[in-house]
Amino acid sequence: MSRNILVAISIGIALFLAKYLHHDAWLHPYIWYIYAFFTGLSFFIHRVMEYGHQNNRERFVQFYLSTVVGRLILCVIFIGAFLYAGLSNSVLFIINFFALYLFYTSFEIYGLYRTLRRD
Repeated sequence: MSRNILVAISIGIALFLAKYLHHDAWLHPYIWYIYAFFTGLSFFIHRVMEYGHQNNRERFVQFYLSTVVGRLILCVIFIGAFLYAGLSNSVLFIINFFALYLFYTSFEIYGLYRTLRRD
């Protein structure tokens, strides 16, 4: 859990510095909503995976696949809600969304790989 907090804080600092140093041409004004969505989703997935790894090791793969499907559905709903509300510069929003999606997904896979290698 401490790794999740460290990653979330480091991404938040990087986004804040990009805005503060006026290098925010590549950042959508709703980047903080995207950041909050992925941070919350990351903590939720971490808790579910932790539960699946501790209590039901035989069903761990099912827990993992259910989190992947759940994340995909939640991401589609999140993007759809913002696009339906009428965004300005929707291409930049989607680029920012998928950049954070790839970062958080790679972090999750690294953490999962590290946990499973230990066992």
